[in-house]
Amino acid sequence: MNIASMGILAAIGTFAVVNSATAQTIPQTQAVKNIVLVHGAFADGSGWRGVYKDLTNRGYNVTIVQNPLTSLADDVAATNRALERLEGPAVLVGHSWGGTVITEAGVDPKVAGLVYVSALSPDAGETSAQQYEGFAPQTDFVIETTKDGFGYVKPEKFKIGFANDANDEDVAFMRDSQVPINMSVFGTQLTNAAWRTKPSWAVIATEDKAFDQKMLIHMAERIGAKVTKVSASHALFMTQPKAIADTIDQAAKAVSE
Repeated sequence: MNIASMGILAAIGTFAVVNSATAQTIPQTQAVKNIVLVHGAFADGSGWRGVYKDLTNRGYNVTIVQNPLTSLADDVAATNRALERLEGPAVLVGHSWGGTVITEAGVDPKVAGLVYVSALSPDAGETSAQQYEGFAPQTDFVIETTKDGFGYVKPEKFKIGFANDANDEDVAFMRDSQVPINMSVFGTQLTNAAWRTKPSWAVIATEDKAFDQKMLIHMAERIGAKVTKVSASHALFMTQPKAIADTIDQAAKAVSE
């Protein structure tokens, strides 16, 4: 092997060590290293891929829940199964309808903190539908309901209403792979409100067309969440992975102190 080749190998080895060290940003002493991501309606867990990649590169153990979206009880059960498999405390993260799910499931003793990503956050005894009362309807976010009561975002409105900051290819895939939600879930009363006893953070998309901006701010303020605003659509869980990962990282560090 010549000197030049040895130099190249040494450089590659050094880069690999540096790259590995950069990825492992969590101190060994940090108590909370588990993150559980809960998707919302009309989507599935694959939308969290960017957030997953960012957090795992930082050294977190990330679990993605696949909600059936058939009832609140079913989605909470899916989240509870994910929590049950973990060793140690976790930060529980929910997008949109997933906020209702983490509000109910977040009373689990393993949950150290909650992150709401443009998400619903009802109180115990309230329904998700009640959160919309008194706020402006969003005319660009249109739901079509099937005969058996499941909802889809209207295809022609999907981009402007759900993912206006995503590229056309991603929008088409998300639109055509929608997971319908049983619309009756929005009328289900919650038994628990984990945000009453767990510290909370909220990431609010300023270009969200699914919720009135005043509604998002009202919900975040009511639960006492530390708020981060990002310029994004309702699909910020996919289009703004770093901003969301940064907030989750902040939450995990804060609840580890």
